[in-house]
Amino acid sequence: MPERTHERVRAAYARIDAVDRPELWITLRDLDDVLAEAALVDPSLPLAGVLVAVKDNIDVAGLPTTAGSPSFVHRPEVDATCVARLRAAGAVVIGKTNMDQFATGLVGTRSPYGAVRNAWDALRISGGSSSGSAVAVALGIVDLALGTDTAGSGRVPAALNGVVGVKPTRGLIPLTGVVPACRSIDCVTTFARDLALARAAAEVMEGVDVADPLSRAASPGRTTPSRPRIAVPTACYLDGLAEGWREAFGAAVARFAEVGAEIVEVDIAALLEAATLLYDGAFVAERYAAVGAHLEKHLDLIGTELDPTVAAIILGAKDKTAADWAADTTRLATLGAAAREALGDYDALLTPTTTFHPALAEVAADPLGTNARLGRFTNFANLLDFAALAVPAGFVEGLPFGVMLSGPAFSDRSLAELAGRFANRTIDIFVAGAHLSGQPLNAQLVVAGGSLVAQVRTEASYRLYALDTVPPKPGLVRVPENGPEDGASIAGEVWRLPAVGFGTFVAGLPAPMAIGQVRLDDGRSVSGFLVEPVALETAQDITGFGGWRAYLAGPR
Repeated sequence: MPERTHERVRAAYARIDAVDRPELWITLRDLDDVLAEAALVDPSLPLAGVLVAVKDNIDVAGLPTTAGSPSFVHRPEVDATCVARLRAAGAVVIGKTNMDQFATGLVGTRSPYGAVRNAWDALRISGGSSSGSAVAVALGIVDLALGTDTAGSGRVPAALNGVVGVKPTRGLIPLTGVVPACRSIDCVTTFARDLALARAAAEVMEGVDVADPLSRAASPGRTTPSRPRIAVPTACYLDGLAEGWREAFGAAVARFAEVGAEIVEVDIAALLEAATLLYDGAFVAERYAAVGAHLEKHLDLIGTELDPTVAAIILGAKDKTAADWAADTTRLATLGAAAREALGDYDALLTPTTTFHPALAEVAADPLGTNARLGRFTNFANLLDFAALAVPAGFVEGLPFGVMLSGPAFSDRSLAELAGRFANRTIDIFVAGAHLSGQPLNAQLVVAGGSLVAQVRTEASYRLYALDTVPPKPGLVRVPENGPEDGASIAGEVWRLPAVGFGTFVAGLPAPMAIGQVRLDDGRSVSGFLVEPVALETAQDITGFGGWRAYLAGPR
């Protein structure tokens, strides 16, 4: 096994211990088993060494599949097709993640294994139903996670945890080995901190599977013009957004315009009306077809192993009739035609991914109402055969805000290209102390979407001081040429962050730390940590150690 992969696996398990979020996992593989599997991966494979978490309604050979219900458990002998394709590309699965039971919910709290708490605020929801998968990525435990999406489960938790969520066109990723919610419209989705990885994994899993009659081959789709036309909802459809979210969406729209898009407001009434059919119409009967018999057999477990809200939704669906289904199918076709007419001249529809970020207590008080609000902009996509992806778009009051691009079937690649123009800007930052790999604050870089670029040194014009802070950290100061003190070259690391993550990271930087330009010994200048001179009054000069790690390891 390449040493870096070995270290990445061990770091993932150390991170699991450090974040102390046991509710993320329903089954976690033994560390030694994961190391042994990783040792056999061909390093030339496209996803070699990528660590993956899998939502627990997707089969992983030898691990139990529960779909969030202990009474439903079975132990598959083979991987789901999507998992098998990831593993064939070199990815390594570390465990199965918690979820809203039977993939019914957008909240992440409907599980006997515990409510999954948000990666940024443990008093708020993670979003569901792919809750554990999104949070495992956001906390930097895994590189990639699989979810499923019927109403928005691969997008809402992505937005609420500040990661990318890719929901492909229906059928592109086969559902063989997936416990269905609504079989005809379910999609396997990907979560990652990086758009390129989320899309690469989705493409690895694409392709017809004869065992899934609803699977279909990818189509080239239309190419994205140099000046794409992006539709946004007229202002009235943004009513009800959380405080500050309308402004955050406006900033995202402006950013798309800055990178070359033409922005046009459109009426999305047909889309939002179609969205109501997912739970209020006859299509919810598919949920009863999937697991209704199991619920009927275990009515005595409702309130313990079976979530009461989930049970009420699924059992209530058995009253839908064939006539209801026929009427709603006709209604959906009419709304779909109206939606295609409204959006036909545009390359994508841009919306907020969801409408607000409730606290756990809000969901407990109104489980159905909060869930309905969360799905306002997501519920229509699978019903109308849209592709969609969610990307981070900044923060409001310290919590992630996300936007979503949606388009017709097989627009997956063009949506990704559009999102890339918006989301793929990166910024390099030099760190020299508590944010170094393995140090106490390194997780802040990981959660912000950062990745290690290289071990580096500054040019010989800096001095390093041990500051009187908690946790201990150094302060880096550049000294003037011909000044009273000589400078030295200081060891550190360069990390690469998405621009959104960098902005958040800097916004939360406490005094006396500051961000400025740091000159490296190879002639480059990058953003980096410096310290306000006032902090040096009580600081110890540790320049002679040549770096923070050497100081920590040396005699004091």
